[in-house]
Amino acid sequence: ALYTGKDVHNFYPIVYGEDIASTDGDGDSASCDAGSLNATLARGNVILCFQSRSQMSAATAASTVLNVQGVGVIFAQIPTKDVTLSSDVPCVQVDFTMGTYLLNYMDTESNPVVKFSLTKTAVGQQISPEVAFFSSRGPSSLSPTILKPDIAAPGVNILASWSPASSSPPLDGTSSPPLKFKLETGTSMACPHISGIVALLKAIHPEWSPAALKSALVTTASVKYEYGQSAVAEGAPHKQADSFDYGGGHVDPNKAMDPGLIFDMKTTDYIRFLCSMDYNETAINSMTGAYCPFPKTTNVLLNLNLPSISIPELKKSMTVSRTVTNVGPIVSFYTARIEAPPGINVIVEPSILLFNFTTKKLKFRVTFCSLLRIQGRYQFGNLFWEDGWHVVRIPLIVRSVIEDFYAET
Repeated sequence: ALYTGKDVHNFYPIVYGEDIASTDGDGDSASCDAGSLNATLARGNVILCFQSRSQMSAATAASTVLNVQGVGVIFAQIPTKDVTLSSDVPCVQVDFTMGTYLLNYMDTESNPVVKFSLTKTAVGQQISPEVAFFSSRGPSSLSPTILKPDIAAPGVNILASWSPASSSPPLDGTSSPPLKFKLETGTSMACPHISGIVALLKAIHPEWSPAALKSALVTTASVKYEYGQSAVAEGAPHKQADSFDYGGGHVDPNKAMDPGLIFDMKTTDYIRFLCSMDYNETAINSMTGAYCPFPKTTNVLLNLNLPSISIPELKKSMTVSRTVTNVGPIVSFYTARIEAPPGINVIVEPSILLFNFTTKKLKFRVTFCSLLRIQGRYQFGNLFWEDGWHVVRIPLIVRSVIEDFYAET
């Protein structure tokens, strides 16, 4: 954590938060939830806290320890690049393995002690990007045929200017200068990156629709590191990331300027989608000024012209269609390449797309056939359209099922 207070260079006794729980508190003392610690037992000690489902914040633990006059906090958590700003009490973030080592040390020593040292920077080769543990994951429970999230963007430890008027006073009542710059983390940091990129793309391609802009971002996003390794998602342990972690991938602004092909949509496509989702027609009319003359079928949901294909229930076989618009060289020749999801056979027709002066839009069909009769989980693959320069990647997400409603036994 980033600690900006006085240097703490002495050894101090360390106690586990769960062992000094407050008798009248209702929080989780193991994670040092607010009001969960006994002030008498905590005073003058370093407190070891473990992240839990209900209390995942090192900053909350630091605040709790400060309020009971502890001298520091060690917070064991899922590994993350998120750095806590702790200006009032020393705070060290470790993983669960290190936290368990400390617990074992405390169990075997009669008077366990620890000492804090100032933060040091180790210069090395950091592999990035990674999907942050707090980032919302798919699939969408309301619309499983629509891939969520859409895209991933930088959102951890983003340094930016900060309004001094927004700076909170220190918890211990002392005075400190207001912050002019601050590290912030979250969707509210990733969103401005995407918003800025979209604004730049719109300036370059003012004729593009919102759907076209989104398509350019999704189909050109990266899912590999600089040296070819697959992206990973933070967790305990880390895992190889998939489309439910990053959507289309990590945004690549330079490639998005020249995507080659785009998946475009009109207002009527969105209205068809809303109608097929069984929304109230009065509500739809109030939003769009239109009603639902269209038949309500699942085909509308599966064939919505998105730069991804998500099939939540594949029993035997299913065919969906997409239409692409050429925004690259007028005469372009694209061939299909498939990375099929495991256990799924994928056929693309046609497998070649030829654009010229008169043909700017082409439709293709993708047929998915389940090779196994299983009540399975989601599997992931990709469909690529390539012309020797552009690589248009479309995520494929498929779940094989035997029955719609089931118990996995």
